[in-house]
Amino acid sequence: ALPISKIHVVVDLRGRPLFVTLTPGQRHETTVAQQLIEHVQGRAFLADTAYDSSELIQQLDERGMQVVICQHPRRKTGRRPLPRELYRKRFLIELFFHHLKRFRALATRYEKTARHYLSLLQLACALQ
Repeated sequence: ALPISKIHVVVDLRGRPLFVTLTPGQRHETTVAQQLIEHVQGRAFLADTAYDSSELIQQLDERGMQVVICQHPRRKTGRRPLPRELYRKRFLIELFFHHLKRFRALATRYEKTARHYLSLLQLACALQ
């Protein structure tokens, strides 16, 4: 089994988790983006620079969602404006991860298998 090291989460405007999944550390964020989109509710999709891809932006446009993703500095095509008012809400995602770090077993990754780690992660999400 591959080592687990990335947590992907969809949170609402109150910072409450709606969906959480894990991927191996070497896998790029956009590989799980489709799965995240299926659980997104609302009119906008906020994410960090790692999720900046043309395919993801196209899928969000097709769903009628506003894309609020800071562009990767090496992106050469498709410059788009960043709605700053909405981007300020991204702190809720960071705050969610900060709250997760209060659970020592999650922060230090005591669980060896992805299945057990995801179970512990979901328990922590239920307590948020």
